[in-house]
Amino acid sequence: MNKLVVETQQQIDAANWLPITSSRNAKWWYSAFHNVTAVVGAGILGLPYAMSQIGWVPGLTVITLSWLITFYSFWQLVELHEIVPGKRFDRYPELGQHCFGPKLGYWIVMPQQLTVQVASSIVYTVTGGKSLKKFFELLFPAWGHVRTTYYILFFTCCQFVISQSPNFNSLKGVSLLAAIMSLGYSLIAFVASTIQGSKHHEQVSFGVRSSTRTGQIFDVLNGCGTIAFAFAGHSVALEIQATIPSTPEKPSKIAMWKGVVVAYILVALCYVSVSRLTLWCLFHVIGSYQVFTMPVLYVAVVGFVAMCIPFFGGLLGLFGGLVFSSTSFYMPCIMWLVTQNQKHLAFTGLLHGYPSFLASCWQFFHQ
Repeated sequence: MNKLVVETQQQIDAANWLPITSSRNAKWWYSAFHNVTAVVGAGILGLPYAMSQIGWVPGLTVITLSWLITFYSFWQLVELHEIVPGKRFDRYPELGQHCFGPKLGYWIVMPQQLTVQVASSIVYTVTGGKSLKKFFELLFPAWGHVRTTYYILFFTCCQFVISQSPNFNSLKGVSLLAAIMSLGYSLIAFVASTIQGSKHHEQVSFGVRSSTRTGQIFDVLNGCGTIAFAFAGHSVALEIQATIPSTPEKPSKIAMWKGVVVAYILVALCYVSVSRLTLWCLFHVIGSYQVFTMPVLYVAVVGFVAMCIPFFGGLLGLFGGLVFSSTSFYMPCIMWLVTQNQKHLAFTGLLHGYPSFLASCWQFFHQ
C-alpha cells in the first residue's frame, strides 16, 4: 500500500499530464499578460464604487498601499518557487506543504486557493453575463426583456468550449486579448469619466457614500474587501511560473519577475483610470476566467452558482474580505518568514527580503 502511495505521488510530482506543467516553454511576456489578466480582473469594476464607500483620499491610499504590499508579496512567491535547489513548487499548496508540513500545509493553503479560484470564476461568470446583456440591450433594445440568467448561461457555454485548451500556454492568445481589453476599457473609462467629470464637477462629491456611522463602517469594510478582490493574481502565480523553463544558469524567477514588473506597471495604470464598462469588459473576463480555472476546471458548477446569485457588487466585498486578502497580502509573507527561519512574525522579519526586492526592481530597470 505504501509503495502504491509513493508511486502515485511520484506520478503527480512529474505532472506532465496536468494542464499547468504539461508545457514548460513559456516566455517572460507570457507571464506578463497572464499576470495582467489574473490581477486586472472583475475586481477592477468595483473600484469606483469602493472609492465612493471609503472616500476619495482614503480610497486612493488603500489602493496604493495594496499595490505596494502585493507587489512585494508577489516577489516573495516568485523567489519561493525554487527556494529548494532542484525542486519547483508548481502549486500554492505544494509551497504550503514545504512551509507548514505535508498535511497541515496542504489544508492551510488548498481551501484558501480553491475558494479564490471558485469565487473568481463565479464573479467573472456574473460579470460576463451582465456585460453581454448590456451590450445586446444597447444594440437591440427589444431584447431588454431577456433575463440575465440566459446571458450567464451563454457565457458558461462559451467557457465550456475554451476549457478544452490543454494547458496554460495554449491560452496565451486568449490572455493576450484579455490583457489588451484591460488596457482598452481602462483607457475608455478614464477618458469618458474625465469628460463627464469636467462637465459636472460642481455636482461631484468626493466624500463617503453613507451618512450614518454604522453605514460608513460597513461601507469601509466592504470597500476594503472589494479592493482586496482587485489584487487576486497571487493565487495562480506559482502555476504561471511553473510554465516557464528553468535551468541553474537561468532560473524561472528571472523571466517571471520581468513579467510581473511589466504586469504591475500596467495594473497601476489601469487601477487609477477605471469607471463603468460593458463589452470590453466581457472580452477581458473570458480570459481571466480561464487563467483562474485552468488549475481546476469546473465550468458547470460555477455557471449554476452564478445564475443563482447574480449579485456582482456584494460578491466582490464578500469574497475579497473572505480569502483574497489572505492569499495575496499576508500568506506569502508568512511563508517567506518560515523559509527564512525567522523566529517570530515581526515587522522587521517581513522586511528581511526587502533589500533583495528593491535590488530586483533596480535590476529590471537597468538591464
